[in-house]
Parts: sequence; C-alpha cells; structure tokens
Amino acid sequence: MKIFVPADSAALALGADDVAAAITQQARARGLTVELVRNGTRGMIWLEPLVEVEIDGVRHGFGPATPGDADAILDGSSPKALGPVDELDWMRNQTRLTFARCGIIDPLSLGDYQAHGGLAGLRRAIAMTGADIVDEVTKSGLRGRGGAGFPTGIKWNTVLGAQAAQKYIVCNADEGDSGTFADRMIMEGDPFTLIEGMAIAGLGVGATRGYVYLRSEYPDAISVMTRAVEIARAAGVLGPDVLGSGRAFDMEIRKGAGAYVCGEETSLLNSLEGKRGVVRAKPPLPALEGFLGQPTVVNNVISLATVPVIFEKGAQFYADFGQGRSRGTVTLQIAGNVARGGLFETAFGMPLGTVVNDIAGGTASGRPVKAVQVGGPLGAYMPVSKFDTALGYEEFDAAGGLIGHAGLVVFDDSADMLRMARFAMEFCAVESCGKCTPCRIGAVRGVETIDRIAAGDGAAIPLLTDLCETMKDGSLCALGGFTPFPVMSALTHFPDDFARMKEAAE
Repeated sequence: MKIFVPADSAALALGADDVAAAITQQARARGLTVELVRNGTRGMIWLEPLVEVEIDGVRHGFGPATPGDADAILDGSSPKALGPVDELDWMRNQTRLTFARCGIIDPLSLGDYQAHGGLAGLRRAIAMTGADIVDEVTKSGLRGRGGAGFPTGIKWNTVLGAQAAQKYIVCNADEGDSGTFADRMIMEGDPFTLIEGMAIAGLGVGATRGYVYLRSEYPDAISVMTRAVEIARAAGVLGPDVLGSGRAFDMEIRKGAGAYVCGEETSLLNSLEGKRGVVRAKPPLPALEGFLGQPTVVNNVISLATVPVIFEKGAQFYADFGQGRSRGTVTLQIAGNVARGGLFETAFGMPLGTVVNDIAGGTASGRPVKAVQVGGPLGAYMPVSKFDTALGYEEFDAAGGLIGHAGLVVFDDSADMLRMARFAMEFCAVESCGKCTPCRIGAVRGVETIDRIAAGDGAAIPLLTDLCETMKDGSLCALGGFTPFPVMSALTHFPDDFARMKEAAE
C-alpha cells in the first residue's frame, strides 16, 4: 500500500507529521506493509493535511486528516474520503504546467522526477546553442513572475550579449509578500524543476554559477533545496560536466536575513555580496553589472521553474496559453477570508471575479466580498466593480492594479479600508531600506496624514494624494513606488470608509 502525506510547511503546521506517525503506527499494528511518501502539497490548503492512498494506480484523498483518522483511512471507511484527487474540481479546473509534479512526486527522488518528465528540457537544451536557448524562451512569451512581468527572454539576451569572464544566475526566492507561497511550494514540493531551470538559464547565457537567495523564514524550503542541490550534483546534473555535455553549471543556496526590501533585485544582490540590503540606482542594470559587478540574470523562482516546461514541450506549446502579452499560466495564491484557499494554476485571462467567487468559493465568513488585494501588500485593493478584469499584466495595469507575484488576499464587507490603507503605508515605513527620501520620509508622513484623516481632518485627503504621487515618481524601487497603489485604491474605491471616520470625529 502506498500512502502520501505532505511534508509541505502548510501541511506540517496543520499536523501532517502527527498524521504520518499515526498511519505508520496503525499499519505496523495491523501487519500492513506501507510505503509512506512525504510529498509536497497539491495546493488545496483547506484540506490539509491531505492524505492520499493509491488504490489500483489511482490516488484517493482523505482530508483534512487528523491522527485519529488513521484507522479509518487504512480501512477505506473514512467519512473524510474525497475520491480520486485528480477528479476534484479544484484540480480538474486547473492548467498545471509549472506545478504539474508538485504534490505528486517525492520531492527528493531524482528518479521520481525523471519518471514524470524531469530533465527532458535540460537534455534538449544541452543540444542547443546559447542563442537558440534564449530564442526559445523569448518565443514562449515567458515574463517575470516575481513582480513587474518583464519579458524573460529580453533579460537573458542582454546577459548573453554581455562580454565577461564570469556570469551568474541568481534566483530570487525571497518571497516576502503577504498572501504568497508559490515559491515555497515549488521549492518544498518539486525542487529539481528549479535546479533544472537554473541550469538551462546558465547554458543559455553562458553562466557557470548560480545562487538561490532564499528567505530565512522558510527553513523547510532551505533544507529541501540544500539536499536537492547535493543530490543533483552527485548525479551529474550540476557540476563541471552537466549530464555529460562538457558544459559546466553549479549552484548553491544562500539564506537571507529577513528584510522585505531584499525582494527587490538590486537589494538582493547587495545582500548576496554581504553588504547592507539597500537598492542600487539603475543604470547599470544587473544584466550588465550585477552580482560582484558581473552580468547576472535575476529571476523569480516561478519564472525559472517554468523554463523546463518550455523546453520539454516547446515554446509554442507554452505560448498557446494565456491572452494578449500575458502568455502561459499564472500561479494564483488565494488567501485571506476565503472558503477555499490555496494555489490555483491557470492560463492568463480568467476574470478576477471567477477566481474569488467560483474557485475560492467566496468568503469563509459568509459575508459579501468587499475587496481583493492582488499583488502583495503593495497591490491595489480591487473592488467588486472591477471583478470582470481579466488576469493579465496589461489588463490589471489598465484597471489601476498590478498582478505582481499573483497573491490574492480577500476581504469581506466588515473590513475597514482606511485601516488597510494605513497598514500599507506603515508597512512601507517599517520596511524601507532608507535609500530614497520619498520612501524613507514620505511613508512616515503618509501614516501621519492618514491618522489626520481618521481624526476627521478632511483637508488632509488632498495632501495624501499629493504625497502618493511624490512617492510613486521618486522611489528607486517597488517598495516606495507601489505603496500608492493600496492607499489610493482604498481612498478611490471606498470613500465611505474615510468619510465615516470623519463623521465619527465630528
């Protein structure tokens, strides 16, 4: 009997280790031979710990499981039986490309990884020139999944054309946005796809060295990625002779120190070099003068983890998904006040309202949805009136929002948007690296201005608007530049919340 119990951080936090121990104990007491696999999560967090039992080659789910459910799960009589996992609506309605293996394989079994298509992309890339590799990524339409959606092929091409004795691939795994967890999920559930993607990137641009900058708040991901790199190196996937190709690429894991601003690529590079994590002025671009002053590709985890799909199935296959300039899939991380929270991968183009109402099932409280913050703590609060906005970079930009890392945090009608606006401004004040005056001082003045509005000073509202424009135009990085998004969207779309505070004061 083969049983899967996730070792993903979310599942562990909900008691997965105790469930695994109970199943092992009960199986031993019954004299059953059980192969227990600690997989990643399928992304249905409301069902974790999700136990899967393989029956006639089909995996059946039970969840959310507790240690007391072990007997009934082994009997097949549990009232928590969900049926075949792949037939659940959440799984069936997805287009899983980047996350195709996550929750299915043993994360640290290279054999399991290859049995599910792993390394096929790298083997294909080995037979290609660097220029052809970069061209394939460009044709796929892959854009950066960490924030601004910059075309990956353009960034790689810049590094390819740069002349230097040493080039680098740096993976930004400093996933600091509230309500986001896709990077962590892939690193804990399918780490070899990130390693493979970085190796392909190295072969493409001529980089022989790579680094994963991983946030210290992810100890399980750090442990899994560190071990996966060791396994890959021992198997010849990394090292001086990648898969016998005669081409070199190796990498290592570096742990961050917990600064939100190090999610910005130049701050990350400073931290990686052992310096204070502050933003760098651009130009020069990191693609020309990045890590240690050398040409460097800096990409997000999901961007790099998607590269093997493109090379396994072809650029056109990937580009056929999505709409407009947003090609491929978006990995939505649904959180907040929702009935069903988790990771949902789908082609770009799905309306926001469909995600919130149909996929997530509305609010967990049962109250009406008031707003959805998309793109992390610096993303705009999208009101219900904008729920027809399609998930695409340009579409969200036109609607006054941003997709960013594709985290969605849902609020019901009890949320106070003035307080949420204050939180966003205070977040910037606390997390600012102090490099830029608009961010360093503007955020502090912004909190004070919002407090004036809350106290009933209506004259402070135009001051807040002017301050947000100054921050947006004067900041070197996304922290100060994007803070106006949540503040101004709260003020624009939910003016009653600001007016009520004024009336209460009067």
